Amino acid sequence: MENNGIAVDCMGGDYAPEEIVKGCVLATDEYNLKVFLVGDEKGIKRIIDSSKVKNRHLLEIVPAEEVISMDEPPSNVLRKKNSSLYIAGKLVREGIADGLVSAGNTGAVLAVGKLIVGATEGIDRPAIAVALPNPKGKTVLIDVGANVDCKPKHLVEFAIIGHTYAEEMLGIKNPKIGLLSIGEEEGKGNELVKETYPLLKQTRLNFVGNAEGRDIYAGTFHVIVCDGFVGNIILKTSESLGMAVIQMIKEEVEKSFLAKIGAFLMLPAINRFKKKADFTEYGGIPLLGAKKPVIITHGKANAKAIKNAIRVASEFLHTHFNEKLVENVKKLAPAEARI
Repeated sequence: MENNGIAVDCMGGDYAPEEIVKGCVLATDEYNLKVFLVGDEKGIKRIIDSSKVKNRHLLEIVPAEEVISMDEPPSNVLRKKNSSLYIAGKLVREGIADGLVSAGNTGAVLAVGKLIVGATEGIDRPAIAVALPNPKGKTVLIDVGANVDCKPKHLVEFAIIGHTYAEEMLGIKNPKIGLLSIGEEEGKGNELVKETYPLLKQTRLNFVGNAEGRDIYAGTFHVIVCDGFVGNIILKTSESLGMAVIQMIKEEVEKSFLAKIGAFLMLPAINRFKKKADFTEYGGIPLLGAKKPVIITHGKANAKAIKNAIRVASEFLHTHFNEKLVENVKKLAPAEARI
């Protein structure tokens, strides 16, 4: 499938614009994709000119005079219409570009995704999904921060979005859907969970029931649904726990010569595990339910992460994800479940 190209906010992120532009160059060279580089025209051109570029014709600079800083209120992006992030979103909205990638202010990227790019037909609120590793494969957790205050109908939407993501992007057919709660029995949980449960039972999803926190990394469910407030806490706790475990293992290894030998022998397995957890390999997390792909990558994204984020945006286009999502909204959620 041919596409118009991916718009990249070259001024967002801790290492912008240097690493962002280099990532765009890598993407055009490796994937033969067109990229719109939005930001400081002179700075972007200087970086391109100093890089080895095979496909210069695939790089188009779109000037932007303003920048949304990492600590600005997200709402500022709607006022700063000359910012690189706003202009990148506008390129997507107008059909000039087919997807958006940014390592900038997450809240501002969400605002652009929801309000400038817009929501897919049948979706009230786009949501962020993350595929977490488990011994059996991946567990999709949705939402992890786009919507902190939700109604039951929004969680039904998240379940359909997660189902579509698991099927189309992860290759999991008829994924098992769980609703995150404090107990597996029906009737457990807060009011939001208790009101959402019967709605999910009315859908044509493979809804298995309530999921507990222990199920997230056990692989019991393929998709686990929650509001963005809870999901974001889980995601950040998981990241912190992973770093803490690695640090504690390093400290213990340093205490013993035998432990150092054991660690050396385990190095290949450790490196494989690190690759699974390396955000630069995945590029970023998608805002699902936006009309076009919106990929939010880490603020510390390097060139490799940006290259992979552009690849992920392109993969969403090639799989016709949004078209499948529209079909699933109509097919899986009967009108009586969307209240």
